[in-house]
Amino acid sequence: MTMTIQIVFYQRIRIRRQNIPLPAHFSFRSHPLHVGLTTTPQPLPPLPKHNRWLVTLLITIFLPVFAAVVIYQYESSDPAELPIHEITSRPAATAPRVNSHMLEGSERLGEGKLLGPEDLAYDPESGLIYTGCDDGWIKRVRVNDSVVEDWVNTGGRPLGLALGRHGELIVADTEKGLLRVSENGSVELLTDEAEGVKFKLTDGVDVAEDGIIYFTDASYKYRLKDFFSDLLEGRPHGRFMSFDPVTGRTDVLVRNLYFANGVAVSPNQDFVVFCESFMSRCLQYYISGEKKGTVDKFIEHLPGLPDNIRYDGEGHFWIALPTELSLQWKLTLKYPIIRKVLAILEKYLKRPQLEKNAGAFTVDLEGNPVARYCDQRLIYITGATKIGNYLYCGSLVYPYIIRLDLTIHGAC
Repeated sequence: MTMTIQIVFYQRIRIRRQNIPLPAHFSFRSHPLHVGLTTTPQPLPPLPKHNRWLVTLLITIFLPVFAAVVIYQYESSDPAELPIHEITSRPAATAPRVNSHMLEGSERLGEGKLLGPEDLAYDPESGLIYTGCDDGWIKRVRVNDSVVEDWVNTGGRPLGLALGRHGELIVADTEKGLLRVSENGSVELLTDEAEGVKFKLTDGVDVAEDGIIYFTDASYKYRLKDFFSDLLEGRPHGRFMSFDPVTGRTDVLVRNLYFANGVAVSPNQDFVVFCESFMSRCLQYYISGEKKGTVDKFIEHLPGLPDNIRYDGEGHFWIALPTELSLQWKLTLKYPIIRKVLAILEKYLKRPQLEKNAGAFTVDLEGNPVARYCDQRLIYITGATKIGNYLYCGSLVYPYIIRLDLTIHGAC
């Protein structure tokens, strides 16, 4: 083929240089040496089977692997080592009484009217449950008939809630900071920074009898929509703090926490329990007595990652567990390389769901396990509180509150 093209080319040059006359009907395209050059090219013969197999292997395996290696090398995330020995040094705490099918017999309150009721605060005087939703609304649910009322919209995303000493509601709003909502619905910002560092994920809150507000900033680096990135990075960005409404002072009490979460003041007002989610434990900070200003471990090795915590007035704390601490979670916490892969999936595709078997874990005032309520079908149970004979559970994702009659479906 190459030689044919060369011959025709040189013939054209010779004829033009010598001014050789050509017949009117002559065309190089009809020249015998040019025949076949302008015809429609014939399709290539099919690849041999072994070649097709190699091409398929290249496309389905080697190219994705090559792309993954390139992305992994140039991905900016740099997960740190977690103190995994503190999480896995002992088996998970077990409760003497368990209900592992808590959805059976449960009810849904306010279905479709409550978008992600993350935490629940109950006012026994009014019979109202306050809950913050994803659309910014703080809603009130009547316990006796489950009627839902839109009360106040913060313009942010309310998470933890606590009743104040004078009928007000204290709100940990992840976008706004620490808020106070008066009985007439007016919203006031109390604080949104400490030590010159702005809050990014104001999370749990409770109020002591002396009026001091204790609360957490789960992460000063990541916001709620990126909270999983805080786990994947593996660095302690959480803080446990206090706010004095009289002086307006915000103090950082405990630093370097792995996702500081729910808060509950003890009934004797001698310590405050707060959850450290990614360490599967709750710590206690003493606010009176000889140990004032010190921190102890309240309960470790929880069977899940703790979120909000509530005292029920009957000698028990109720800890919400958005997910159990499964083998997949333990491997994720232990190996930075797994967390980096998950960070890439979270950024470019979609990470696998690790959350399952969510529910509530009950402990006494000494941190001893009492009961566990869970279900394999549940995820992201973020709030749990006992009201009378019922367990009420809030969630970051469900559009309703779960209610369970403990006289019928109690743990055993």
